[in-house]
Amino acid sequence: MSKPQTSPEQRGRVRGQAEGALFWLTFENEARMNALNEEMWAALPGLIGEAEADDDVRVMILRGAGSKAFSAGADISEFGTQRTGKAAKAYDRLNQAAFDALANCTKPTLAMISGFCMGGGLELALCCDLRLASDDAQFAIPAAKLGIGYNPRWFRPLLAVVQAAKLKDLIYTGRRLDAREALAIGMVNEVCEADEFEARTQAMAQTIAANAPLSIRAAKQAIDAHAQALSSDQFAELDALVEACFDSDDYREGQAAFAEKRPPRFRGR
Repeated sequence: MSKPQTSPEQRGRVRGQAEGALFWLTFENEARMNALNEEMWAALPGLIGEAEADDDVRVMILRGAGSKAFSAGADISEFGTQRTGKAAKAYDRLNQAAFDALANCTKPTLAMISGFCMGGGLELALCCDLRLASDDAQFAIPAAKLGIGYNPRWFRPLLAVVQAAKLKDLIYTGRRLDAREALAIGMVNEVCEADEFEARTQAMAQTIAANAPLSIRAAKQAIDAHAQALSSDQFAELDALVEACFDSDDYREGQAAFAEKRPPRFRGR
């Protein structure tokens, strides 16, 4: 007798949807608190690339389906097969490809965090430029509670927002932080009441989307590069991005709109 087929919805999936200038990337696996399985990790780089390639998209927003979790991290039910022996390295590479695609995205990225945000889910949020949290959000990296060796490459996004001593506390204890403590240590940019959370996220994303894309891209790449040691070649690349802003139609539009006391209409050119 053949086994019943499992639909993508039952297995979990990541769904990408463009709505005007916004691209929503949603983790859909509510039965497992939006934990990401192998197929979901593998789908992320392609969906992020889809948003990158769409000229109408100005901002990407990551969120979890429902309100109980942003993402509980990697699907623990796969650990017995996917995170054992040689398979563990392959699984880490799958995770790393998703983190790299998000961290290297040239468009602004925003994590909309409600409920549980744990492990690999927290790493994805930290690879975003900005993080908004509902007041019911909870954060943790429980690797030490599961006997997992945390990939050293994954500490960079954490150390970009959290001091080393605080990070050691989180890793050593595996304890959970509520939204207010996460705000206090710089892990999130803002905490909102649950009933205002979606509207506030939309408002922030639309504000960013209305600004000049070339200016934001140049600033994003410069800020990210300064977090690392900059070479002269890198400065030359960043200078070229800034020069492109001053040579753009958007720069001329910005000046005209300011003079005419009207909202600018930026086109990313």
